[in-house]
Amino acid sequence: MKEIIRKILKAIFKVVAIMLYRPKIVGKENIPQNSAAIICPNHVHALDSVVIVVMSKRKVNVLAKEELFINGFVRWVASVFGIYPVKKGKKSLESMKVSLKLLKNNELLMIFPEGTRKGLAKGVKPKDGAIKLAIRSGVPIIPVGVQGNFKLFRKVKLNIGKPIDYNKFNKEANNKEILDNLTKELMDEIVKLREDNI
Repeated sequence: MKEIIRKILKAIFKVVAIMLYRPKIVGKENIPQNSAAIICPNHVHALDSVVIVVMSKRKVNVLAKEELFINGFVRWVASVFGIYPVKKGKKSLESMKVSLKLLKNNELLMIFPEGTRKGLAKGVKPKDGAIKLAIRSGVPIIPVGVQGNFKLFRKVKLNIGKPIDYNKFNKEANNKEILDNLTKELMDEIVKLREDNI
């Protein structure tokens, strides 16, 4: 029943997204059809995750900060769409376990390395969780550049980059320096996709 509800709501939200933002998507072929991957976009607006989720043919699970789960209705919507809270401190291990399980089941998982909206513009250091998860799970990261300001009736563009393989770093999952360097390289690629004229 939950899957049926998800498909109905997704179809409704997709129509609304198309009407309001006319999303243009480049690089759809870079999203695997059946295997697992971690999707990493830049985070410009509260609605960028919604557009990515509803415009994807496959189900996209999302990691979101725990503070967003403010009431029962939000938690219900989150459970329908596969949105999981990222908890702080030791509880963050729960998020890692959930993420690894999803990826093991060949699902898609979306993580915002900035950790907050417009994190780079605010000078916030990108989080290395996506890189760490990619190394531990052995699945690629797909960088996405989100272009647009999400003003009504202004076109939003999603520039999907080629998958990045981190398997050669499988012994470096706990090396902070390497994780930071790989995270910076990932964000550089995301920024490049964000600024490409597509």
